[in-house]
Amino acid sequence: MVNPNRGSGGVGFSSTEFEQEYERPSKSELKRQSDALQKMGETLVESPRDRVKRVPMPEDVRDAILECQQITNHEGRRRALQFVGKKMRTLDETEVAVIQQAIDAWKGASKSETAAMHALERRRDKLLTDDKALTTLLAENPELDVQHLRTLIRNARKEQAENKPPKAYREIFQILKQIEAAKGKAKPADAGDDEEDSESDDE
Repeated sequence: MVNPNRGSGGVGFSSTEFEQEYERPSKSELKRQSDALQKMGETLVESPRDRVKRVPMPEDVRDAILECQQITNHEGRRRALQFVGKKMRTLDETEVAVIQQAIDAWKGASKSETAAMHALERRRDKLLTDDKALTTLLAENPELDVQHLRTLIRNARKEQAENKPPKAYREIFQILKQIEAAKGKAKPADAGDDEEDSESDDE
């Protein structure tokens, strides 16, 4: 027998009522979203000012972040951070996504810089333990001062053996860092046209 109440809406809940209930975010979900935005605001406050200024966001939100960066008083900074969080919660999903993308890019750059530094440290250590490493370095960079490098390597080995301050050891790292920096500057020129390449080569 067919239930006469079905389809009439007289008994039970309609499907739309269930949908509305499920679509509404729970209190715990709203709290997570609020905490995430607060944390994002704190990340921006702790980031360099020039980076924050380049991130697309409403002017009032950026002003709150930049102002908070200048506050050194503990209680004043705590209140300013709360205000930044309040401002972050006024952003729409698109604005939040743009900011998150910028933060992710900063983290990627930081990881890349750390990896590059570790690579330089490994190469420096190789110079101290393997004479062939110096031959390879000079072959790649013939402009380097051979005698100066040999002296630094000898002194760095002596520093380690005698537990002396790592003066030469650090100077070797700086030389390797300068080599990498020079390569980095050369890359944008390589991406240009042939005329730009020839001009940079002449320099």
